[in-house]
Order: sequence, then structure tokens, then C-alpha cells
Amino acid sequence: MTVWTPSDDGYADLTSHDAFVNGPPHNTFTRLRRDDPLHWTEYANGQDFWSVTRHADICEMNKNTEVFSSARGIRMEDQSYEEYLARRTFQETDPPEHSQTRMKLFKAFSRTTMAQYEDDIRQICVDILDDVLERETFDATKEIARQLPMRMLGRIVGLPDEDLPWLVEKGDALIANTDPDFTSHVLDKLETDEFRMMPFNSPAGAELYAYAKDLMASKEQSGDTSGVLHMILQPAKDGSVISDTEFRNFFCLVVAAGNDTTRYSIAGGIQAMCHQPELLDQMRAGGDIWDTAPDEIVRWATPALYFRRTATQDVEMHGKMIREGDKVLYWWASANRDELVFDDPYRVDLTRNPKGHLSFGQGGPHVCLGMWLARLEVRVLFEELAKRISAIEPAGPHRFLRSNFVGGIKELPVTVTLA
Repeated sequence: MTVWTPSDDGYADLTSHDAFVNGPPHNTFTRLRRDDPLHWTEYANGQDFWSVTRHADICEMNKNTEVFSSARGIRMEDQSYEEYLARRTFQETDPPEHSQTRMKLFKAFSRTTMAQYEDDIRQICVDILDDVLERETFDATKEIARQLPMRMLGRIVGLPDEDLPWLVEKGDALIANTDPDFTSHVLDKLETDEFRMMPFNSPAGAELYAYAKDLMASKEQSGDTSGVLHMILQPAKDGSVISDTEFRNFFCLVVAAGNDTTRYSIAGGIQAMCHQPELLDQMRAGGDIWDTAPDEIVRWATPALYFRRTATQDVEMHGKMIREGDKVLYWWASANRDELVFDDPYRVDLTRNPKGHLSFGQGGPHVCLGMWLARLEVRVLFEELAKRISAIEPAGPHRFLRSNFVGGIKELPVTVTLA
């Protein structure tokens, strides 16, 4: 049994968020990988761009930040230079500037540091599962997948527990700003440019700006200098410091991306368990499976569908010329289903070598800062879930986000049988 079969006709409009409401259009990606791996994509709402769909090409280009720059935006949507400066985080910078910022935060998100949170994560998982599994039928995205990263956000960043639901709601409005279930300020239906200087062009960015300002004032007054928020404010080796705007943008990034990507990885893994019963058996048996399972689950989910770069010079590829200033999109969602790399890519194989997937942006300087936390959260959550149930089945259709940037199952009704 397959976990999920793509239903697009092979010619989906990759610029349309509606083309992703039933999941990524993988038939289209399959065709492009085979016939047109560097595809000139027409974009009615902005500058046309190149779509890169093969795993090998993305890996090679991802290393070359001198030619393919992040410093002009990382999303499909166009923005003025003024808007770019107002919204950017260290994601939208290139080395050496990008590397300087990462160095401030590396220790806080290192594998060794994250490992110290395992007991906390396990206790949160126990609390979540002990509560929700009593109901037998529930929305697994809302009741499980959303809960763990939300609660860990407070521990890692140093945020009050009572503020977390509001913060995650605002983070959803930012990163899922094309889905009317999460925001009334839907990006591709806007009739105002009032918030064009805010992260993701969203009013939620303005609210999070105000929250971050008050939070740091409170921390300063109390003498609290712990956590990643304080670390990002420290001077770099050359003495430079980030501006107030850059700090607030970083805060928005942590709240949004740090929560949503892990949520949708967990939701994708639970969806897979519903359709491949052998996965639960493998998880219950344990052992070496946990060395590879988290990465396979993240590969399957691919919560970030693409990232954009901009060419800084002319470069030839596949017999075509990418011109200086052209937008180039790396479709992680396509690379993670590339048949030349992954055998039977539409099945979840928990024993699969985890090194191949690109969900964390591996191979380049922008590799996900929170990948060790994400891996740990995914592993511990599924370890604890597998202990408690003997079966899990769909209790209705699942629903994907309306987004061509964030890949995620926003509703996942399931029924479980307790062990």
C-alpha cells in the first residue's frame, strides 16, 4: 500500500498555491526531472524563474553561493530591495555574513546541546500522548504534531508557557500566509501593501515585533541573559551587531519555522503509519531503526518545498543559459522523490540511508540550524507513540496546506487502538 499517490495531471502550475492543496504535484516534478530538469517557469505575479528538480543538480548548485545567492530573497515572490532589507534574516544572507551569524548560534543548536533536552522532550511527549490517546479518535496534527514543537519552543528560546499558543498562532499566520485557514491576510489575494515591510508581508509580523520588543525589555530588566535570543545580540568577531529590525525578524523566524517544520514532519510520519502498518511494527521492535527513521520521516514530509536563489552571473546548465539576476528555485520536494537517489520514493522505508534527503538543505552553508532538535523531537515522539498503540488508521481525509512553500498536512483525523 502506498502512503499517498499524487493526483496532478503532470502539468501543474508550480506558482499556484491551489496546485498544492492536495499535496505536492509530484507527477509534475517527475515529468520535469525526466524531460526538463531546468525548467523556465512563467509566473503571472512576478518575475519568471528557473525550476531545478533533480537531486544531483540541486546538491551541486546548493554549494555554489557565489553564483547562486540567497541575498536577494529566498521565496518565489518578488520584493524591492527596500522590502528585502526590512524583512531579511540570516537565511537571506551569503557567507561570510551568514557564517558570522551562524557561529553565534551554533553552540546553542549543536547536537551535543540538543541531546541535553531529550528528557524534557520525552516528558512532553508522555504528557501529550497520555492525554490525547484516551480519546481514540482525534486530529493528529492539532493534538500531537502541533503540541510538541510548540512546548519545546518555550524551553529553547526562553518564552513563558502561557504565551506559546498565541505565538504559534502568529507563527502560523506568517509561514502559512497563503492559507485562509491560518490568516485573513492571504498573500496572493492582497489588496493592500500596508505590511510590505513586515516579515512575510503579514500583520502577524507587526504583532510579533511588538512582542519581541517587550520580551527583551523584560529580560533586560530581570537580568536574564540566557538563551538564543541573547546570543544573537552579541557582537560578531569583527564587532558588528545585528540591527533591531534584524533581531525582530530573527525572532519571527524562530517562532514560525522552528515550530511549523517539525510539526509537519511529525504529521507526515503519522500519516505514513496510517497507510503502512509495518511501520508501527518496526517502531515497536526498536533497535537500529531509530538511527535512520527520523530522517526518512523528514524526507517523506519535506516541510520546506523549495528555497529560492538568485544568479549573480551568467551560467550555462543543461544546454540553457541562466542569466545574471534570474531567480532559481531549488525544489526540495522534487529532489526528495528523485528515483535516481531513492528506491520506491513514494513509500516510507525506515531503514533507508538517511544521508540522501535534502529537507535540511544539506550540502550548503544554509543547512538547517535546528536539524538536530528536529531529529530528536521526531525520534522521541515516535518512540513514545509506538509504545502506546497497537494500530492507527485514518478517520477521514487529510488536508494539506494551501501553500507552494510550506508542505504540510494541516488536518489529520486518525483512530488509534491502544496497546
